Amino acid sequence: MSGSEGAVFDPKKSREQEYRESTEGRAVRPRDASTLIIVRRDAAHPQVLMGQRHANHKFMPNKFVFPGGRVDRADSRVKPAEELRDPVARRLLVRMRGRPSELRARALAMAAIRETFEETGLILGKRIAAPQTSKHPDWNDYLSQGVAPALGTLDFVARAITPPYRTRRFDTRFFIADAEAIEGDPTKVGGSGELQGLHWLTLDDARGLDLPNITRVVLDELDERLALSTVAQRRRAVPFIHFRNGNAIRDAISD
Repeated sequence: MSGSEGAVFDPKKSREQEYRESTEGRAVRPRDASTLIIVRRDAAHPQVLMGQRHANHKFMPNKFVFPGGRVDRADSRVKPAEELRDPVARRLLVRMRGRPSELRARALAMAAIRETFEETGLILGKRIAAPQTSKHPDWNDYLSQGVAPALGTLDFVARAITPPYRTRRFDTRFFIADAEAIEGDPTKVGGSGELQGLHWLTLDDARGLDLPNITRVVLDELDERLALSTVAQRRRAVPFIHFRNGNAIRDAISD
């Protein structure tokens, strides 16, 4: 496992300086979050599921994003039907802030599945004989479908930390799963309504939308990744975007 130093990427120094002047350099601590990219391959070109955040959201209003959100305590308490594959779990531990643990790595993946269910109604999991229950309402709704999360269907494809001059910051891990892992019809999206206008989009169509900068970076990474064989995709290093001294740095997480 390693996190290698990369080249400077998309500098933000002037905005960082403004941040320091207004807050005396006290950056908000980023919170763990997860995003799930679901890929359909039943058309001429791969499609991904995206939705638009409401205008009244304080974080990235009106932007088109993949389903996702911050990690909850309950995400480490639900028992999955299938654990993360070892290479994925190892990479999630690389440069993990605080005390790295396999339980935290699992919680990151669990949050991606829970948030996707909440925001889209889509279930990534496997049928189990004895359904679980949870005090978390979204997990309880998910588990009531008679399934449990199948973490082995997920791959870890990117990580990004929100710039330090933002008032809300997240340390987000981007996961990817094939639409074939969905329990049910992938076209029947619904969810909580937190994301408006959920659509399956080609990567080119997605690039034409109002996107966060990091989402454009992830789309480019996804474009290159999907052109590779399954084996090569799993060996590909994971881009890690973070900030140092006002500059955005692109590192790579690999085995």
